[in-house]
Amino acid sequence: MRRRPLKTLTVLAIASAVAAGTAVTANSAPQQSDASHQDIRNVIYLLGDGMGRTHVTAARDRFMGAGGKLTMETLPVTGAVATYAVEKNSAKPSLVTDSASSATAWSSGVKTYNAAIGVDAYEKKVTTLMEQAHAAGFATGNVSTAEITDATPAAEFSHALLRGCQGPVYSDAACLPKKDDGSYEAAPADKTLVTPIAEQIARNGTADIILGGGLARFEPDDQKALQAQGYQVLGNFGDPKLPAQTAASQQVATKADLDKANGKKVIGLFNRGNLTVEHNKAALPADAPQKQEPSLADMTRKSIQLLSDRKGGSYDRKAKKGFFLQVEGAQIDKRSHANDAAQTLDEIKAFDDAVKAAYEFAKKDGHTLVIVTADHECAGFNIIEKGTYTNAEAVAPPSNTDAGNPANNSVPSRAASGAKDPARSSGIVNGAGSADTKNFAPATFRTPDDAKDVKDGSPEASLWLTYLSGNHTGADVPIFSYGPGSNVFAASQINTELYGKMYRSLFGRSPQPQH
Repeated sequence: MRRRPLKTLTVLAIASAVAAGTAVTANSAPQQSDASHQDIRNVIYLLGDGMGRTHVTAARDRFMGAGGKLTMETLPVTGAVATYAVEKNSAKPSLVTDSASSATAWSSGVKTYNAAIGVDAYEKKVTTLMEQAHAAGFATGNVSTAEITDATPAAEFSHALLRGCQGPVYSDAACLPKKDDGSYEAAPADKTLVTPIAEQIARNGTADIILGGGLARFEPDDQKALQAQGYQVLGNFGDPKLPAQTAASQQVATKADLDKANGKKVIGLFNRGNLTVEHNKAALPADAPQKQEPSLADMTRKSIQLLSDRKGGSYDRKAKKGFFLQVEGAQIDKRSHANDAAQTLDEIKAFDDAVKAAYEFAKKDGHTLVIVTADHECAGFNIIEKGTYTNAEAVAPPSNTDAGNPANNSVPSRAASGAKDPARSSGIVNGAGSADTKNFAPATFRTPDDAKDVKDGSPEASLWLTYLSGNHTGADVPIFSYGPGSNVFAASQINTELYGKMYRSLFGRSPQPQH
């Protein structure tokens, strides 16, 4: 049975006149005018988890050709976002963020430590933009191809000291940080912070529309709690008579269920874990259960429809309230961690299809701000020159010498290896050497610019890709935007500034500091 540190979570009551957040820093873009705010009814915030600038370029080359553009690249306003976190109990920067810290930054406007969800660096709860929007009467939605309890979606509608505290069961290891001596910290006075994220989601009512994966994180009493709040639950969270919920006792939702959904509040969980990556789903037989999962674009379109209908239309002059929707393409990050270029590229394209759905709605609606960005870059994804390898694999790595000015030379210079390491470089990673798990050679892909007979995995393919690591990097990420007020994102900005800019778009005023 689940241990419940907090048995009942109520809807967060925040008077719409009270704002929580952080003031935007002095070097941020100018505030939009009241007139611009009056034109905004909806904000759609889409993020490709782990998607750096090179991810975007590689997907463009792969699917559109060198002279083409992904949909996100056609949005007229562009900028860049710095993504660093901070160390715990400190303001000292931690230069490489994880998804939890980054999501807390744009959700609440504060820097925090890696693994933190909806709390600051000192473990104090901070209010999220989605909580504020919900309390003020906006319709709200949270969509992801990951488990809906995972870091990025969780940071909009839950609070946890550790991102692993997802549920269904509580454990100190998952929910309590460790002290320097290896023992666990004492449970905080605010028991919400050690309540499984699934339990929080099922009881706080913060998001009206919840679509994604992660059914295994939930239990039958979660479904009961959701239905008591008026949610239309797609699928089934399990049999309350069984001591443990398994794949046999739970029923995932399907695209057909989603197509028929018509509630003002809807939750649909389409896989017990993360949703199936598009590259693998396409290869499955027609009767495979994973074929019944909706795409990210499907979930985005349906969310927009349901959120718009909830207020009688997205531009409701009488209500003066629209919706706030967050959409995550989570598998870009997860497949970059795995250094699987083929799956990574297909997930970027699937994410871009969701961007297209939002963009098309916004162009017709005229009162919707669309923002497209990422939480961080993952794995040092690189486009390299055809026929070359990474420095670690090169026959003749850079010599660290400057013939024009010897004062620039490094000592000692690197020695040429004479040959690639046979244990790691048996061939092109998705070609001749693909069966070797130690193979770090490039992955190659044909592009629309290649001759028709060029194949993926061949040396003739023009797109050569490689990875720097299996983890996140500290690189800035791109941001694209469209719609009223979008000009404020045409800047080099810190991720906490996104919170203030979105807050002003919805509320027409700047947020107040959180603490």
